[in-house]
Amino acid sequence: MNGWAPYCGIAPLPDDWLMRWNFDPWLLAVLALTLAFSGRIPTGSRPAIRYAAAVFAFLFISPFCALSSALFMARVVHHVLLATVLAPLLAAAIPRLGQRIPLTLTVWTALQALVFWAWHAPPFYEAALSSDAVFWLMQFSVTLSAAIWWAKLKQAPTAAAVAALLGAMVLMGILGALITFAGRPLYAPHWLTTQPWGLTPLQDQQIAGIIMWAPASAIYLLTAMVLLYRWMGRDEAMAARP
Repeated sequence: MNGWAPYCGIAPLPDDWLMRWNFDPWLLAVLALTLAFSGRIPTGSRPAIRYAAAVFAFLFISPFCALSSALFMARVVHHVLLATVLAPLLAAAIPRLGQRIPLTLTVWTALQALVFWAWHAPPFYEAALSSDAVFWLMQFSVTLSAAIWWAKLKQAPTAAAVAALLGAMVLMGILGALITFAGRPLYAPHWLTTQPWGLTPLQDQQIAGIIMWAPASAIYLLTAMVLLYRWMGRDEAMAARP
C-alpha cells in the first residue's frame, strides 16, 4: 500500500487485478452516449468511432486501468495507445478536425510531442496520479493534441507527412531512451507497487522506456513506410498510363 490515490484505484496485486473493473457511472454514461451517437453520424465515420469506444473501454474500464496504477510500463502502454490508436481513430471519426484547427503540421508535430514529454516529467506525472482532475487533464491533452496531429497528417502532402512521422518517431525514441537510461527510479507513485509483480521500480521503468523507444516509435516508422509505399504505387500507376 502507498500514499498515492490514482483515478484507477490503488495498485492491484497479481492475484486480484483481473477483477478490478472500473464501473464509474460517468465513464459508462460517456461510453453509452458515444455508441448511441455513432448511429447518427455519417456511415463512413461509424466504424472509427465504435473502435474508439472499444479502445476507451479497454483503457479506462477494463482491469488494465488498475494495472496502470501498479506498473509504470502499463501506464506507458496506456499513453502510447492514446496517442497512436485512440487519437487517429478520433481523427478518422471527425474528418474536418484538421481543417478547423489552426497552425501547421510542423507546429503540431512539436506540440503533441511536447505534451507527451511534459506528462512524463516526474512532477507532472505525480500530480496526475494524485488528483482526478489532473489525471483527466493528462488524458484529454495527450489524446486531443495527438488527434489534431493525425488529422493534420492526413491532409498533408506525402513528403511532409513522412517527415512529420519520422520526427515523431525520433522524439518518442529519445524520450524512451532517457527513461531507460535514467539510472534511478524517477516515478514515485510506483516505488512501492512493482515488487509484488517481481520487478524493482527501476526494472519497471526500464521496460517502459524500451516500450517507448522500440514498439511505440516503430508505429510512426511503419506508418511512414505505408505512406511512401502508396505514394510510389501512385507514381508507378501514373507513369504506366498511355
